[in-house]
Amino acid sequence: QVHLVESGGGLVQPGGSLRLSCAASGFTFSGYTMSWYRQAPGKERELVAGISSTGSSLNYADSVKGRFTISRDNAKNTVYLQMNSLKPEDTAVYYCRRSYGSNYWGQGTQVTVSA
Repeated sequence: QVHLVESGGGLVQPGGSLRLSCAASGFTFSGYTMSWYRQAPGKERELVAGISSTGSSLNYADSVKGRFTISRDNAKNTVYLQMNSLKPEDTAVYYCRRSYGSNYWGQGTQVTVSA
C-alpha cells in the first residue's frame, strides 16, 4: 500500500526558510518520479517541483525557481523540498505526490509565511 507522509511545515517569517520532507513506503521509491504540489486557500492545487527517479532531472514552477530546491534520498525513501526566501504568497498546504499524474498523495503539511 502506497503511503506518503509529509513533514516540516510551519509558520515562518517572510525571507525565512523551511525544509519539507516526504517519507514514502509501499512501493519501490527509487523507480518513480516524485513531485511537490501546493494548494492555497481558494486556489487550485499547483505543481511546485518534480524530480526524476535518479534525481538527474528537476522541474520547477516559475514562481519558485531560484528559491526552492527539490532533492531525494533513495536510500531513505524520502523526497525533500528546501524552501528559501519565502514569501507570503508561498502560504499553502504542500503535498507530495508519486509521479505527476497518479492518485497517490500525502496528507499535506501547512506552510504559513507571515510576519
